[in-house]
Amino acid sequence: MINKIISLEEACNIVNSGDMVAFGGNVLHRAPMAFTRELIRQNKGDLKVVKTAGAHEVDILCGAGLVQSVDAGFISYESEYGLANFYRKSVQDGVVKGNEHACYTVICALRAGAYGVPFMPVKGLMYGDLLVKNDYFKMVEDPFGSGPITIVKALNPDVAIIHVQECDEKGNAIIYGPKFDDVLMSRAAKKVIITTEQIVNENKIKMSNIDVDIPGFLVEAVVHIPRGADPCSCDKKYDINRNVLSEFKKFKSKEEVIKYVEAYEKHDRLSSNRRYV
Repeated sequence: MINKIISLEEACNIVNSGDMVAFGGNVLHRAPMAFTRELIRQNKGDLKVVKTAGAHEVDILCGAGLVQSVDAGFISYESEYGLANFYRKSVQDGVVKGNEHACYTVICALRAGAYGVPFMPVKGLMYGDLLVKNDYFKMVEDPFGSGPITIVKALNPDVAIIHVQECDEKGNAIIYGPKFDDVLMSRAAKKVIITTEQIVNENKIKMSNIDVDIPGFLVEAVVHIPRGADPCSCDKKYDINRNVLSEFKKFKSKEEVIKYVEAYEKHDRLSSNRRYV
């Protein structure tokens, strides 16, 4: 039996500076925040971030100065918290290249990556100005004669980081509640790292009436980390930590971001060093 459970620190070593990294979850829900904070502790820089609709994980990475580019359809907090200020400033200052998508074009790009094809047709691109704003979008002639068609370049992230509620030690993962585009992301990425609220026995996975969302053969490593999405929510487990997010939104500097990450260090690393028996 292959046991894929490792510590947060060990799992983060799988990611290299300069990698294209996709983050699961959506806005403030089931984002892999413990892993994101470990990326900052290990100073994994020049990251090319992929996210359909992101918030805190993208913002905090930009605040730490570790992002080269972002491919996303939406980066902002939900209305209660306002804009992702570190991300916005990084793009405005030219520090981060924002490859603006619609959420659907990120999904189409990941779908192309999962299918092993270089691009995916996206008809709706003809009717906006995204075509001239993003180098990943092109217009080509349909070889079957229907006229011009717009396409989006495939995205094959080097690593996808996905937080789930349950996973066994072989990496078979189950997501409760909205799955967002995490399943697709796991098929498009070259490597998948799962962070999980709970490690369950393999027999429970086999006997469950819920299908496995991400099969273990796709998974490089599993990190057991309860509250691994905090301060974001995790369906069936906990809600958004409003006090923490409200405090974070007051931050203006990289130094404040680093101190914030350090405050989580004991929880993140001690939790992930548990081993399932």
